[in-house]
Amino acid sequence: MATIEMPPGLMISAPASGTGKTTVMLGLLRALRDAGQSVQPFKSGPDYIDPAFHFAASGRASFNIDTWSMDGGLLDAISGQAVGADICIGEGSMGLYDGVATRGQTGFGSSAETALRMGWPVVLVIDVGGQAQSAAATALGFREYMPDLPFAGVILNRCASPRHERLTRLGMERAGIDVLGVLPRNGDLTLPERHLGLIQAVEHPDLEAAISGYADFLRANVDLDRIRAAASGGGTAGGALPKPPAQRIALARDAAFSFTYPHQLEGWRAAGAEILPFSPLADEAPDASADLVWLPGGYPELHAGRLAAAETFRNGLRTFAKTRPVHGECGGYMALGAALVDKEGVSHQMAGLLGLVTSYEKRKFHLGYRRAVLQAGLSGYAPGTALRGHEFHYSTILDQPDAPLAAVADADGNPVPETGSHRGHVSGTFFHLITAEGP
Repeated sequence: MATIEMPPGLMISAPASGTGKTTVMLGLLRALRDAGQSVQPFKSGPDYIDPAFHFAASGRASFNIDTWSMDGGLLDAISGQAVGADICIGEGSMGLYDGVATRGQTGFGSSAETALRMGWPVVLVIDVGGQAQSAAATALGFREYMPDLPFAGVILNRCASPRHERLTRLGMERAGIDVLGVLPRNGDLTLPERHLGLIQAVEHPDLEAAISGYADFLRANVDLDRIRAAASGGGTAGGALPKPPAQRIALARDAAFSFTYPHQLEGWRAAGAEILPFSPLADEAPDASADLVWLPGGYPELHAGRLAAAETFRNGLRTFAKTRPVHGECGGYMALGAALVDKEGVSHQMAGLLGLVTSYEKRKFHLGYRRAVLQAGLSGYAPGTALRGHEFHYSTILDQPDAPLAAVADADGNPVPETGSHRGHVSGTFFHLITAEGP
């Protein structure tokens, strides 16, 4: 494999979720872009919402890097998407060292593993609310927990006053931790959220103004020159992105169906596949000339009434499914079923191509990595193929009468009941596909 020199990078991480790293990430992407830098964003872990915000801030598609689900070849191929950029900025998920207990393809899925593989120094965003010098003990522990991991320094978030900053800096100085910025407490810098995390980028009422505000905030309170100087590493480019499951793919794309991974779409296009978008919410039928209809995940439970009324979409889908494959992931799977019960308990008719009935009224959080061994064929994948992905939803299955699509297990190998199902040319799963395991 030819080695291509990659741009240096940094990993924006934190001790835990909710510390403000997404605000820092978006502000940093835009501030560097405004300074004339070509910035390549990445997201560590299986997340399909943050990359859309990254794209809005940087102007470049953001790609997920996940050591549990991805082998070395796919990680190298995704790294190669940074060719031509000046700097890479990765956003971590949860806390820096958080992952699963059982090793996956190349690791446990932590942001630290991603940073170490890419050679990116970590910028740790610490919420210093309610503490001062004690924050240095947290930073020191994170720096020393994995001695081989490069550590650039910290950004102190939600600092209450100049005195608070002075005391916190004293602790960091004593611990030998570089302070790259101090963000004062600002309640206006919060992205709106819903039950799966942030709202989608396309739904933000004024996303451009919000990102510009984050960039101004970062420029005023963070040493951008020191952050740029701290970037290093780069990784190796090579390997192959996922192959397309068909040549002409009708892909549902709107506010109800938007959760597709950029590395998959890029792989499909690179292999010459044609992606034909359509909107079920606009009552559009899939292109009749396509070889496959793919309904990704999203928020069908928020649009169940409109989907139930979309007769052109449903009729087109049913006609297509008589002769060619249709597949749905999570929200797409729900839309292929017989009915969807919304949070008020109202049942809405779905496409009826599967017998699945799901309820958002009876909420239960389903979260985690999934390994699925196909018991039936899925377009592009033969029976017996092992797929890796993740499940992330609140809906509950009330009825799943069709034949199971796969034997599905969590990251530790424990079986899960959400097996997916298939009937005729139609299939669906509750897990989001990231990749198939190699031979």
